[in-house]
Amino acid sequence: MDFQTGPVVMGVLNVTPDSFSDGGEYESVGAAVERAARMVAEGARIIDIGGESTRPGSSPVPAEEQFARTVPVIREIRACHPGIAISIDTRLAEVARAALQAGADIVNDVSALQDDPALPDLIASEGVPIVLMHKRGVPADMQAGGGPQYDDVVAEVIEFLSKRLRFATTRGIDPDRVIIDPGIGFGKRVEHNVALMRHLDRFVQTGQPVLVGASRKSFIGATLGIDDPRERLAGSLACAVLATLAGVAVVRAHDVKATVDAVRMCAAIRSSP
Repeated sequence: MDFQTGPVVMGVLNVTPDSFSDGGEYESVGAAVERAARMVAEGARIIDIGGESTRPGSSPVPAEEQFARTVPVIREIRACHPGIAISIDTRLAEVARAALQAGADIVNDVSALQDDPALPDLIASEGVPIVLMHKRGVPADMQAGGGPQYDDVVAEVIEFLSKRLRFATTRGIDPDRVIIDPGIGFGKRVEHNVALMRHLDRFVQTGQPVLVGASRKSFIGATLGIDDPRERLAGSLACAVLATLAGVAVVRAHDVKATVDAVRMCAAIRSSP
């Protein structure tokens, strides 16, 4: 994809019963495919399909259950929308392999190739893009006690992602196919997430495409005093605009149409002489 004219929007499609903002809404294949069609019509360039919630406090989902949730949906979306990019949000090589065989194009790994030793070789052999995301701890406990401490959250997250990129290249993964994600909301306090959003340009300066997923996250709710994730659109759009101004490549969003419009307007202003 060409990111020179501004970021592309990745639409979130959680086929899980327990995702933090839309759990249970798209568990059936029909509902999931209908939701994907709506996001494509609204301008999403990538559909990110997850069969395991990685929200704070969530538990791991076996590979077999992730297969059952995601593979039929990927097959149907690929058949209906041959031109759309499909991302599988998983930490497991077995799930990634099945998803790629079903028609997925990208692997989005919240563990940055740390949770499954078989995943790096799969990515290298298939030659597909991989998203490496930063997190502290595991979903079940990463926000325990209010979240971990950092001396300099921006520098530490950049250092972590740089190390994971080097690891990926030693395993034969093409660095041009690596996207980095600072992991907004994954083992961070509110102030850490705000600092990462404020300094997204430093991640862009690494030279790797950057993905930002701030949509509906709890730090927006904490900052604005909004408990219901579905009511956090304004804060989510503010984050999407900041990400666009910083030069990120991908904005991951639940509210696709509003995000596409905000990103397009912001990109047009940013590229003006």
